[in-house]
Amino acid sequence: MGKNRLEAFSDGVIAIIITIMVLEMKAPAGQNLGALRPLLPVFFSYVLSFLYVGIYWNNHHHMLHVTSRVSGPILWANLHLLFWLSLFPFITAWLGQNHLALAPSALYGAVLLMAGVAYSILQQTIIASEGSESVLKRAIGRDWKGKLSPLLYAAGIAVSLFSRPWLAQVLYVFVALLWLVPDRRIEHIVGQRAR
Repeated sequence: MGKNRLEAFSDGVIAIIITIMVLEMKAPAGQNLGALRPLLPVFFSYVLSFLYVGIYWNNHHHMLHVTSRVSGPILWANLHLLFWLSLFPFITAWLGQNHLALAPSALYGAVLLMAGVAYSILQQTIIASEGSESVLKRAIGRDWKGKLSPLLYAAGIAVSLFSRPWLAQVLYVFVALLWLVPDRRIEHIVGQRAR
């Protein structure tokens, strides 16, 4: 089956996730810039989550670009990923309201970890459907970022639980920055095939 409906549905869900996250940010009651100070943790958590959702959307787009067909397992793996991404508005709001608290920092890391695992499952499901010589398989190669990220999320969860939520949040920011650098592997492989 074609991939257009999967792409359209995923894009719509991701757009809704971003919309819900921004709606969770409430305007301050005050009229001066000082009234914004208490909202800085909420804004920080929103920016971090926005980056993560944007990174997932970007990589999802590239991954589906080189996918030739969609199977039932791919549909379910994609829904699994969207489930974890749909928790971002909730966990972002909780983290923003309780900045540097143990449980919100740990749960934020858990949602990041599970979204990463779900993305990896989707990626492997596509590769299994397309075959070991697929464009996606060649493009991801060793996938060092995909292997390092869950370890850093797990480390963030652990340090959150041992009274270091600030360090956990530093790790979460580091992983986002790691993925923020555009990954040109798929574009490079597609460019080579076009020649």
